[in-house]
Amino acid sequence: MAVNAKDYKNIPKEKFEFVHENERLTDKKFDDKPIGYFKDAWIRFRKNRASVVATIIIICIVLFAFIMPVINTRYDATFMDAFYSKKAPRNLFLRQFGICDGGIDRDFSERGYIMAVSVGIGAEDWDGHGATLEEGMASEYQPIIKTGEPFTALDAMRRERTMYPARIDTYLELGFVYRSIEQSEYDDIVAWEEETGLKVCYPLVENNEYNLDASDANNWYKTERGTPVTVDENGNTEEIDFEEGMVLEDNYKRDSEGNLIYYEYTGGGSIETAQYRVRVLYYNYYQYKNGFEPEYIFGTDSQGYDLALRMADGIKLSLLVAVSVSVINFIIGSAYGAIEGYYGGVVDLTLERIADILAGVPFIVVATLFQIHLAAKLGAVPCLLFAYVATGWIGTAARVRTQFYRFKNQEYVMAARTLGAKDSRIIWKHIFPNSLGTIITSCALMIPAVINGESMLSYLGIVKLSTTEVTSLGSLLSDASTIWTNYPHLMIYPAIVLSLLMICFNLFGNGLRDAFNPSLRGVEE
Repeated sequence: MAVNAKDYKNIPKEKFEFVHENERLTDKKFDDKPIGYFKDAWIRFRKNRASVVATIIIICIVLFAFIMPVINTRYDATFMDAFYSKKAPRNLFLRQFGICDGGIDRDFSERGYIMAVSVGIGAEDWDGHGATLEEGMASEYQPIIKTGEPFTALDAMRRERTMYPARIDTYLELGFVYRSIEQSEYDDIVAWEEETGLKVCYPLVENNEYNLDASDANNWYKTERGTPVTVDENGNTEEIDFEEGMVLEDNYKRDSEGNLIYYEYTGGGSIETAQYRVRVLYYNYYQYKNGFEPEYIFGTDSQGYDLALRMADGIKLSLLVAVSVSVINFIIGSAYGAIEGYYGGVVDLTLERIADILAGVPFIVVATLFQIHLAAKLGAVPCLLFAYVATGWIGTAARVRTQFYRFKNQEYVMAARTLGAKDSRIIWKHIFPNSLGTIITSCALMIPAVINGESMLSYLGIVKLSTTEVTSLGSLLSDASTIWTNYPHLMIYPAIVLSLLMICFNLFGNGLRDAFNPSLRGVEE
């Protein structure tokens, strides 16, 4: 028998009973506090561990870029010493623990090993008394840090030769150099030597048959065809072997009375302007000029700049370009895509064809043309920004357009339009906020793309971003590309930083994408 719904009104209340009276249906406590859109996104972003770690790494890299120039009070971005170019990382505190000692591992022939240790011997033999091997090895200017057991190897002619493995300090290895200075500076050096007790000027070397290369100030001992020799009174020579107690016979210049010559006049008309040619121990000369010993925590680049400061400048430049491009493209793309998506029809068709034409122009062509015709007038960085902005906003505009097509016919938009809201208010107050998550995510993912593009262009030399005051990570990698096998730190440090920036910004963008996904709102992971 069919029961009419009206018959339920005649059933007494006493006939009804609770099925689960006094029973708890669930143990879950519901939080009735309202959670905002961004707070909910932040909660979900924190649960993405990879994105959180990536964010921390990005913050550390940014702090390095801005703090390094502040804490490095000895050098600035323009400080450059060509004699100390391509040098390994060196720190006086860490050096005592065998870290950042400025050294590299190398296998020496006997002749090369004698040449290396001769720097320490020559530093102790500043008065020509004939320093021994033991004195030279104990010298604070001895570039050999540690040695290994000699071994036998075959040379290119398949002949056996003894090799000496050692770790050598590349800063002390430079040894002696010739300098042309004014007499007034020579007097200042002499006064500084007396004040500090450090020796800067050393005896000049005679240019004779025992000098293998007159331009090399480290050839201070007598040699024949590169082999150290001793010469007797009759002019007969005898080779010097590498052994305990070895004493290299100096080839210093002396006057008629046998006194050592420490400088020679090369020109100039007065005492103040007279030019002297001197032979200096460059490590001490560096201290005389700058007031401190050379320390570079990441070493020096191919020109002699502090690599840590150059990397800091490169990071700041990459972030400046990437963030600026992202913000500008966000503004242009949002406005362009909003107009397309909201009005549709002919407006959308026309604007889309314009975007299609611009999208068909290769970015590298635009960047190259801007650098050729505008870089001399506006600078390389503004031209690079123009190249990115010329077509970079198209992707953002397409995403905004899609979001507007998705939301413009929703009930809340129709209600706002019915109440008389203007188009501008509907676009920016009602539709745009709902599209913000997708747009922010696209802008965050644009940053690593710009960093990669900027590094590629500067690496290829299309964009010249390396000056005395600023450089880019791509330029540092380009400078190291042909010499990194001999100086790996020039490639390793910039490559690590660039890789971390790329990976971490992508993970950060992925975290934002998930955090701002409306379909995950309120979902606990």
